[in-house]
Amino acid sequence: MNRKIHLLFVIPSLTAGGGEKSLMNLLSQIDYDRYQVDLVLFNRSGLFLASLPEEVRLLDLPESHRTFCSGLPRSIGSFIKQGRLTLAYSRLMFSLKNRTMRHQRARSEQRTWKYFARSLEVLGTQYDAAIGYLEKSSVYFVVDKVKAKKKIGWIHTNYGTSGMDQHFDYPYFQQLDHIVTVSEECARSLESHFADFKHKVKVIYNIVSPVTVRRLAQAGEAAEMARDRSLTKIVSVARLSDEKGIDLAIGACRLLVERGAAVQWYVLGDGQERQKLEMLIESSGLTEHFHLLGTKENPYPYIQAADIYVQPSRYEGKSIALDEAKILLKPIVVTSFETAKDQIQDGVDGMIVAMNEEGLCEGLEALIRDRRIQEQLTLNLSKQQLGTEEEIRKLYEIIQ
Repeated sequence: MNRKIHLLFVIPSLTAGGGEKSLMNLLSQIDYDRYQVDLVLFNRSGLFLASLPEEVRLLDLPESHRTFCSGLPRSIGSFIKQGRLTLAYSRLMFSLKNRTMRHQRARSEQRTWKYFARSLEVLGTQYDAAIGYLEKSSVYFVVDKVKAKKKIGWIHTNYGTSGMDQHFDYPYFQQLDHIVTVSEECARSLESHFADFKHKVKVIYNIVSPVTVRRLAQAGEAAEMARDRSLTKIVSVARLSDEKGIDLAIGACRLLVERGAAVQWYVLGDGQERQKLEMLIESSGLTEHFHLLGTKENPYPYIQAADIYVQPSRYEGKSIALDEAKILLKPIVVTSFETAKDQIQDGVDGMIVAMNEEGLCEGLEALIRDRRIQEQLTLNLSKQQLGTEEEIRKLYEIIQ
């Protein structure tokens, strides 16, 4: 009997983000007769944890890491009691750096890696391939803490708009065999920032299964959404952070209401900007029109119940939520972020509008006023081949 190919995937957690969902979709497609899969999570949490395929072995990290991830006073106190002063110092510096760089989240994660890494050990297993499935720490772990015949970094964002420091990443990318990203635009961005590694860059689209999306859309209900058919129901799935542009959506909703549109807008997702956005909703007089529903383990019934799907982002890598909205045949409006044209043909399977409140409002007004535009977009989507399950073969090719 042939030996199974041993793979390691690394990702910080299984929270409900795009990269995490992408990994879950990929793991659901792997041929476990041929591949043995281990997974490292820095934080063993997240909505997708319960859905992890039973064949995937979740690795335990050392006690020093669990102590490092506890609260600051407790963590430092424990390390001092154990006489592990280097770890106590590292935990303190990790916290201080994160606080002083809180407005530069991407670079903060880069700059604090050396402190975080001291709580981790080199894994004992030799892997056929190790895959850091999210930019920054996941990739750094694969390079610094894993023995593998092939090392792969997976970049889910447009590097040029990510806020990351390419000089920090250069020596890590130098040690990777392949740098995978999720769209042609993301690949071009990587190649422009890392010209020396152009030959390493590969595009593997996020894996999306139409059968799974449609099944889950029927497996629940959107209890919080209005049933009134005279209302236009808009849904966005997004983390509540600046790059996702929910503030632009609130502004567009205010304009729509001022112009007499009967709309209800629902956002699925959570994040550090929640309080700020709640205040903006209230000050805009939209508490009856704009709703932050939080993260939903199954968002598909909400997308299914919507009349229009909107992605108001300032930048994206490649949005899985857009692919899922297309599968559910929803008219789509997206802002003109750099990678929008990788997913939407303007006027064919969606609308690309200016990245501001007025642009969003005008695009939505056009759809609301003329149902024929909505119907044409839906018809065009129904003719597309939207599954990407075959993308798993690209991964098999680079790990052989």
